[in-house]
Amino acid sequence: MASCSMASAASRFMVTPNVTSNTITLKSNMVVMLPSQNTRASRLVVRAAAEDEVAPPAATAEPTTTTEEKPKPPPIGPKRGSKVRILRKESYWFKGVGSVVTVDQDPKTRYPVVVRFNKVNYANISTNNYALDEIQEC
Repeated sequence: MASCSMASAASRFMVTPNVTSNTITLKSNMVVMLPSQNTRASRLVVRAAAEDEVAPPAATAEPTTTTEEKPKPPPIGPKRGSKVRILRKESYWFKGVGSVVTVDQDPKTRYPVVVRFNKVNYANISTNNYALDEIQEC
């Protein structure tokens, strides 16, 4: 199957909307396509400003200092390094004790607590993720 890309169609081309003669003159509102070393990641350079236009001055709006910063929500789950007991019955480490590696603070995460154990399971793995209701702090 053939792929369609502008780089394979032509190695270099220019699109000039204001051409009035047979010679090409460089205008400020030209589109130039130059090939790069990698043809899959071609670069397209577009400049669409007219010659007589002047860039508008930068906005000088002062940042509002009266914005109230929201207080951080309290962290969920156990602290890092704390010892937890596993309550998930189908887990290899059921009723075992491990230490918390990280706790994801996103409330949408299904299993936010990563626990590391001294003992490895049958797959030679020593960490697992658990939900907040599947662990109990020791």
